[in-house]
Amino acid sequence: MSFNKILIRWYSNNKRHLPWRETTDPYKIWLSEIILQQTQVKQGLPYYEAFIKSFPSVFDLAKADENTVLKLWQGLGYYSRARNLHSAAKYVVNELNGVFPSNYKDLLKLKGVGDYTASAIASICFNENTAVVDGNVYRVLSRYFGISTPINTTKGVKEFKTLAQRVMDTRQPADYNQAIMEFGAIQCTPKNPDCSVCPFNNSCVALQKNVINELPVKLKAAKPKKKYFNFLVFISEDGKILLEKRVGKGIWQNLYQFPLIETPKKITLKRFESLVKEHPKLKNQSFELRLYNEEPIIHKLSHQHLHTTFYIVSVETLDNGIPKEKINAYPVPILIGNFIETFNFN
Repeated sequence: MSFNKILIRWYSNNKRHLPWRETTDPYKIWLSEIILQQTQVKQGLPYYEAFIKSFPSVFDLAKADENTVLKLWQGLGYYSRARNLHSAAKYVVNELNGVFPSNYKDLLKLKGVGDYTASAIASICFNENTAVVDGNVYRVLSRYFGISTPINTTKGVKEFKTLAQRVMDTRQPADYNQAIMEFGAIQCTPKNPDCSVCPFNNSCVALQKNVINELPVKLKAAKPKKKYFNFLVFISEDGKILLEKRVGKGIWQNLYQFPLIETPKKITLKRFESLVKEHPKLKNQSFELRLYNEEPIIHKLSHQHLHTTFYIVSVETLDNGIPKEKINAYPVPILIGNFIETFNFN
């Protein structure tokens, strides 16, 4: 039996029952694929269900305001996905009359949709013969065929896409693509896969050569930079707080945060107090500064590690402050969200 037939048979017996597998609606498939980028199914499922409940159709998502979308996305990270999701929904509604593109080439025109997502939607919804290649597929193909070309190189991307296209089942592209992704997710796992029950244990090159843990090969990324964030949690006597909307490009674009002072390294409370005095909100009024966390909270992102300290700044009044009981209405990065959950604003 061929590689693709074995995969599809395995899938029919082992697949997880997930809501987006019960439909070929391109809106729901697109939504699930965007959510599941950089996110495991168990984490992404509640978000998918929340989005479908709040925005049953692409029209509902398109007419929502961005704050609502970002708030619902809060905790998933990589917030550009949410912004692109919202932008693409508006494009589909305003430019395409609410009808999703029905082929790989046109799907690529949607903001935030790349080769993998376009392939998934095209094959699952429109039965187009275009193979998906994601982290799971890289792992399955590299191990089964014994390929050591680094997956994060131009050569590797091209080689694996060509191979994926060659071995797919062109009569069942939807089932095949979902099968190979599911196989990588629950059988051919990154660490300690149970090869004793694998249907390919007699033909997998990596198993035969005992290099399971060495494949796929990925070149090491640059060492993450250290940044030192100092957030000012202003609280006025009448229960107002201060949030600022992040503008400009960046992973937290259009999210809200407490006023931020970034320093080149960890700073003493005494030294920091002298910086705080220069803040525009503290002109002509006294304040009390209190360090909230003695040790910085290290928030790890793919390209940088944020060494984060929160300071409580008690003041008499706050211009443009918001009532503290409304703080949960604002979309914030998970780093800020975790602080809000643990700090008592009552």
